[in-house]
Amino acid sequence: MQLQDDNQPYDDINVTPMLDLAYVLLLIFIIMTTASVQGIKVNLPKASNTPSLAKPQTKAITITEDGRIFLDAYPVSMPELESRLRALKATNPALPVVVKGDAKVQYEKVIDVLALLGQLDITQLGLVTQRLTR
Repeated sequence: MQLQDDNQPYDDINVTPMLDLAYVLLLIFIIMTTASVQGIKVNLPKASNTPSLAKPQTKAITITEDGRIFLDAYPVSMPELESRLRALKATNPALPVVVKGDAKVQYEKVIDVLALLGQLDITQLGLVTQRLTR
C-alpha cells in the first residue's frame, strides 16, 4: 500500500458529488414541471351547435379568361352584378368583396368591375393573386 504525499497533486477528480447534485436538480425540475402543468380543474361550458350569426359574408367576383363575370359561382352581367351588389350592400354596409381576375383577361374588364365597386362605395376590397414561385 502506497501513501500519497500531501504535497503531491491529485491524479484524478472525484465527480461523484457533482453527479449527485445533477441528479437532484433533474429530479426537482421534473417534479416542478409536472406540478405546474396540472393546474386547477374547472367544469367548462359546452358550445352550442347553432352557427354564429357574425360570419363574414365575403362575396367573390370572378372574371374568366373570356371576360365572363361570376358572383360567387353564378354567372352575371354587369347590370345584374350592380343590382345584386347594391342589394347586398343595403343589408351589410361593410360588405367585403374579393376580385379574382384571370391572368389573361383584358385589363379593361377588371377596371370596369373595380369602378362599379367604387360607385357602390364598397371599400373592403381584395384582389386575389397567386404566390410567386421561384
